[in-house]
Amino acid sequence: MTERRFTTAAAAALLALALAAAGCSSKAGTGGQGEEDAQGVRTGDGITDKVIPLGVLTDLTGVYASLGKSLTQAQQLWAKELNAKGGICGRTVELTVRDHGYDPQKAVSAYTELEPKVAGYVQFIGSPFVAAVKQRVETQDKGLILPQAWSASLLGSPYVRVVGATYDVETVNALDFLLTHKKIAKGDKVGHVYFEGDYGENALQGSRYAAEKAGLTIVEQKIKPTDNDMTAQVTALKKAGVKAVVLSAGPRQAASLVGVAAAVRFAVPIIGNNSAFSPQLLATPAGPALQKNYWIASSTLPIGSPEPGPAALAKAYRAAYPKDALDNGVAAGYSAGKIFEEVLTRACKDKNLTREGMAEAVRSMNAFDNGFGITHDFTDPKAPSTRQSVVMQPDANTPGGLKVVQPATASEAAESFPFGK
Repeated sequence: MTERRFTTAAAAALLALALAAAGCSSKAGTGGQGEEDAQGVRTGDGITDKVIPLGVLTDLTGVYASLGKSLTQAQQLWAKELNAKGGICGRTVELTVRDHGYDPQKAVSAYTELEPKVAGYVQFIGSPFVAAVKQRVETQDKGLILPQAWSASLLGSPYVRVVGATYDVETVNALDFLLTHKKIAKGDKVGHVYFEGDYGENALQGSRYAAEKAGLTIVEQKIKPTDNDMTAQVTALKKAGVKAVVLSAGPRQAASLVGVAAAVRFAVPIIGNNSAFSPQLLATPAGPALQKNYWIASSTLPIGSPEPGPAALAKAYRAAYPKDALDNGVAAGYSAGKIFEEVLTRACKDKNLTREGMAEAVRSMNAFDNGFGITHDFTDPKAPSTRQSVVMQPDANTPGGLKVVQPATASEAAESFPFGK
């Protein structure tokens, strides 16, 4: 759901400047240190006998303001429900929200500010920003982060844990969906329109791998996040004779790509990664074409699904925020909250609410179902929590604008995908 608008190197450079300016090495969290409370539970950074503080590093004013609002409100709803049940270890969960506006300097500054005050992060929007702090998290801070980002560059840390399939595996499953449903066949050319940077290029690794396994040819079209008119890309792909298109970009590019393709009678199936859709698109001129010839792969059931988890959340969210629309950010934010709840529950049972205790707790989760269509396995930090993807299609009659057309599935190619190579 988050796109890479800044390079990791640039974000890392800004992080270094921000950390140097703040002198934050002297303010680092204690990681595995902790003191025992009256019940014999070891506690770590920020945790008192009454509160477990968690950070939310989000975007409420930048390019992902709509997504950030949905994610954050859903997590505030989760925390409220959890505290109403008694919290964790006799403590309430308290969220501290910082809006970085998808600005790299603001993001790393917000991380620096909150790091000694919170036990971990239930939300951190922005792959480049998370990647920029990743080394410091691993060697020094050791606070658990559940990022709202799916780049494979975030794998490998026991503290930064990707929830869902990474973009490469998600793309492998997307192409398998097209093959399985006979929308493409061996020998076909498939276009791939993708953002420059880790998001798009990580997805491209997946399409290249799937193409090699299935006998397809990938026709690449690299774009910038500022490229909103896909006329040139549609023209090039039509001329190349592609039979389908993969889109690793954002909602604006999806609307343009699908709309232009329909206008020039280029009726090929188009499938996007999880960030390439917004329900607001259904009210645009591209709405009818999106409902006819567009699909999305993701690692959570959509908020409009009739399954118990999404249905209960939709009802509760409408009651809490009656003026706000439903979208998949609601499901993603709430489901991440349920995962963090399980981490805290296990850490409490182990009487170890330190940061290292939470890292050990998440590593013990080998088959956790958070109620949103995917069973997560966090035992291997070098892999995402699942290789499965749900495939959905835009539908104006479904709350949140997406209906499921294929339940959580991991293709053979996704199961064999080699991470770190």
